[in-house]
Amino acid sequence: MADGKKKGSNNTKLYVAIGVIIVVVLVLVAFSTMDLTPAQDNQPVNSTQIAQMASIAENNTLANQVKAGIATQDVPASVIGSPLLKFNGKPGILYIGADYCPYCAATRWSLIIALMRFGTFSNLRYMTSDPSDVFPNTVTFTFYNATYSSNYISFVGVETLTNTKQPLQQPNQTEISLANKYDTAQGQPIPFIDFGNRNVQVGAIYSPGGVLTGKDWQQVISLMGNGSTVQSQAIIGGANQFTAAICSMDNNTPSSVCDQPYVTALQN
Repeated sequence: MADGKKKGSNNTKLYVAIGVIIVVVLVLVAFSTMDLTPAQDNQPVNSTQIAQMASIAENNTLANQVKAGIATQDVPASVIGSPLLKFNGKPGILYIGADYCPYCAATRWSLIIALMRFGTFSNLRYMTSDPSDVFPNTVTFTFYNATYSSNYISFVGVETLTNTKQPLQQPNQTEISLANKYDTAQGQPIPFIDFGNRNVQVGAIYSPGGVLTGKDWQQVISLMGNGSTVQSQAIIGGANQFTAAICSMDNNTPSSVCDQPYVTALQN
């Protein structure tokens, strides 16, 4: 009897162990197939973080400390002989990208900081890049449904696909024509930015790896406010490149931005 009880006890333990293993496997399978998109995607950026980013954008001491930083991967190239691009009667900036694109994700950080030096955003929303692409779940923002207001410039942002690569916005014929005109490779790579037909950028201004990977939005915002961090050297450096391009298309106004040493140095 004693041996029978011992064997029964051992069998029970074995069944329990097998059951635990099965549960663990099922959990892992479910996790691997579930939607890994962070919950903040498409949620409005909170007012505190908008204010923090605007304060960083307006910090001329920081901008002059960073200068171009490490944002030298693909910088705006000068365009000669084209009429000034305008939207609603103001010098215009056209951005074409996609929510899934990690290189667009990196570029948006710098572009938003640059644009905040000339105006304000409304309805800017959080976004992350494609979880299955290179640099998965890179934290960023989306221009989809966002609006921009400035006394100096106009901005049009087109996000062609969601971060799961579903159709989102279709560029109009003018926007497609501009992308085709300035994309010398004729492959329509993204991100694409036309700064008033004065400067054009095709591709990311820095790589998200090592800058945004593994960080959340607040961590990136906090780090880019310190000029010695890689986040500041990349994001603020990129914003400075974009700011110089914007100043070149709008007669260097306002002077509070365009007369800064980092701007004049990058324009020469």
